[in-house]
This record gives sequence, structure tokens and C-alpha cells, in this order.
Amino acid sequence: MTANIYQQLGLKRVINACGKMTILGVSCVAPEVMQATARAAGAFVEIEPLVDRCGELVSRYTGAEDSYVTSCASAGIAISVAAAITCGEESRVAMMPDSTGMANEVVMLRGHNVDYGAPVSSAIRLGGGRVVEVGASNLAVRWQLESAISEKTAALLYVKSHHCVQKGMLSIEVFAEVAQRHNLPLIVDAAAEEDLQLWVGKGADMVIYSGAKAFNAPTSGFITGRKSWITACKAQHHGIARAMKIGKENMVGLIYALENYHQLGQGVSSALLLPTAEAISAIPGFSADIEQDEAGRAIWRIRVRVDSRIVGIDAHEVEAQLRNGEIAIYSRRYNLHLGEFSLDPRTVAEGEMALIVARLKEIASHAAD
Repeated sequence: MTANIYQQLGLKRVINACGKMTILGVSCVAPEVMQATARAAGAFVEIEPLVDRCGELVSRYTGAEDSYVTSCASAGIAISVAAAITCGEESRVAMMPDSTGMANEVVMLRGHNVDYGAPVSSAIRLGGGRVVEVGASNLAVRWQLESAISEKTAALLYVKSHHCVQKGMLSIEVFAEVAQRHNLPLIVDAAAEEDLQLWVGKGADMVIYSGAKAFNAPTSGFITGRKSWITACKAQHHGIARAMKIGKENMVGLIYALENYHQLGQGVSSALLLPTAEAISAIPGFSADIEQDEAGRAIWRIRVRVDSRIVGIDAHEVEAQLRNGEIAIYSRRYNLHLGEFSLDPRTVAEGEMALIVARLKEIASHAAD
């Protein structure tokens, strides 16, 4: 097989069965999207009209009043928080992230205050916000949310992610009701979500997406929602967003990626995964089945269980050998403590599942020697 560009630079070949993860470059961009990106990189344009036009085009998919393209979802969180605190006022924008004397508290569930490679709280602080957690890690009720709101509150933040606690949390509907009752903006971090209209439809004022994670775009993100708040987001370009700016080529790449995604979709059916699961189950000491994404998305993966009594090594060691081999094979390793890991097909290229099965056979064979 021809070496890819990273191998030509002296780096390992990677098989990504982990998912759309920042540590592995997030996603692979379609050739037609990269062609559009290259054409955009090779020409000049007035940036402010481009920002506005991209917002209009993104909003065709989200159904929102307006949108603002960002460099990534983390930047989207910081910019949305700064928008909520400053309301787009120039004097306040210029002070960010120093929000001294302003209403700057961002109320969120403790079970949503997660780390996705960096803490959500870091992005909030970059936008001048101060985190106010509500409830316990595994349980929150409405009165706790209501009582956390004061004259210092700037916004409510709801995080939709597989990293979050998935039980005992308040619903987005409750957050929307409370936000409307207190006349506060509701920000939703939906970075890896694929439903572009759900969260706006549920009453969010600013919804943040990652273009690279959900839609196979070049490095990018966007905020979509109510026009008044998107205007306040755009105002941050003269403040903190200047350090987070996205290039013209990636703005165009995002638009083409959204169109590509809209036309083709990116789902992998569970039925297509069965042959690989059966092949893994045929390896002594391994068993595999199909599981759905833990956050309820329409994403199906292969769950691999390791019987250490038969294989001779546990799931931790199997995963480490996959990752540290001649080809670095990355799996989802959140449940290694349960003796299992998962394979995400969305980021696996044609023929690579067979290589994963072959590597598992090799590991099992060597462990038995």
C-alpha cells in the first residue's frame, strides 16, 4: 500500500477506530471539499461579507435566524459566553476576558462540566465566564437550577455529549423554560451532534457545533441561533475571537462539507458491522457484538470483550498492543476497566477492519505462546 502523507513525513500509519477525535486529526475530509478549500485559499475576498454569507448558508441547514463560523467548537463556547456577558457592546467586548463588574456567571449542571481533552470550564473562562455548577454529579432537580440564578447570571449552558453523565440530569426543555422565565440566553454545546435543527427547535439561543467532528469539514465550527445573539457573537471578532479566527478557505470548506453531508449522510448501519463482529468472536478469548452510542445518537459500534483467562492478557494490554504496533490502531477505550473496548466504523477506511481483525488474531496468538 502506498504510504500516506504522514508516513512520508516519518510518522506512523494510523487506523482510527476510535471515532472523530481531536488527538487523531478529527476526520477525513472528502476530496471535493478539499478542492473547494484549495480554490478558496487561492483567491482574495472581503472577510466580513464572507462571514455574513457563510452564516446565511449555514442557517439554511439549521433553520436558525443566523449563524457565525468559528475556528472550532471550543472557540464557539468562549465566543458564545463572551456574547452573553457583553451583549455585543463594544466597550465590554474590548475588555474580555476580564468581565469584572459584569454579570458573568454561567450556570450549568455539574454532570455536564466535563473534560473533552480540555475542560469545558476553560472555554467558559476564556469567554470571561465564571462557572456555577448545579446539582450533584449524578442527579439534579429544577429547584437547584432556579436557585442558582441571580443578578450575576449571564447565561445557562447545556452540554450534549457522550462525555456527560447520561442519567439524573435535567432536560433541555427544563433549561429552555428556566432561561425564558429569567430572560437569559440558553447556550447549547452540541459539538459532535449531527442533528442541525433539534436544539434550536427546543429553544436554544446559541447552539455550538464542530464542523470537523460532525460533518467531516476542515478544522472549523459554528454557532447558530437567534440573530441578536449571533450579532453579539460576531462582535467578539474585535475582541477574544480575533485569537480564534478561522481562515477564508476553511469557511468555504465548511459550507461544502455541510452540503456534502446533507446529500450523502454519514451513517453506518449495524447490519454492516455483523461480519466483522463475527470474525472477532471467532478468535479464542474474544467476543464481539453491536452497541449503540452511549449518548443515544444513531451511531453503531462493535464492542469487543476480552476474556483474559483465555487470551492470557487483559483488555488494557490488548488495547495497548493495538495502539503501539507497527500500525497504530486506536479503539474507544472508555470501558477497559470492564474488560472491553469498542471499534467505531465511521472513521475506518475500506479494508482497515480486516487489518484490525488480523492484528487481534496476531495478539491472541502471541499471548498464547
